[in-house]
Amino acid sequence: MTTWVENPHGGRARGPRGVVRAWAEVLVRPGRFFRTGVSPGDQAPGLVFGVCVAVAFLAGGFAAAPATIPEVYGGPLASALLALAVAALLVAPALLHLVAALQTALLVVLVRDRGGVSETVQVVAYAAAPCALAGPPVPELRAACALYGAVLLVVGLRAVHGTTALRAVLAGALPATLVFGVGFRGIDAFGALLARSAAI
Repeated sequence: MTTWVENPHGGRARGPRGVVRAWAEVLVRPGRFFRTGVSPGDQAPGLVFGVCVAVAFLAGGFAAAPATIPEVYGGPLASALLALAVAALLVAPALLHLVAALQTALLVVLVRDRGGVSETVQVVAYAAAPCALAGPPVPELRAACALYGAVLLVVGLRAVHGTTALRAVLAGALPATLVFGVGFRGIDAFGALLARSAAI
């Protein structure tokens, strides 16, 4: 399921520099990135990217709020490292593929001529780029990252699957809610902002 194309183009450089480059490009030039940086059958870089975003999100949250570190094994540091390892090796890849499967099913219903499953995996993974910064429990930061991630998902679906903006919004609404609203805590952040504004 995760193949590695030998001759990548655009933003698909390998290694840590490739991840950083892809992160910067998808944030600054998302349309261009999704047109040139997503390749059929080339899931591995997207999977690595998505895992890195998830780990950065968790690590940022642990650093900003140590009380959120689950008591898994040993002291806080050991527990944090174990939680990050489990997220990187098991949770993030599994959830990425589950959401991509849901996204593919929605695309089948709404878009006649579309890209393949591997492209969808990559779109979901790269759209999560802003959430690498959303670890600290600051509602404004998390809300902004979640909103930008949802926008990137729509941009990516439109560019990669060659559909209209409306169909991309309809197809991406539920996956965006699950990924950015639930997974990256965007719903909680918007709720906190609404409660704060209502209290003023």
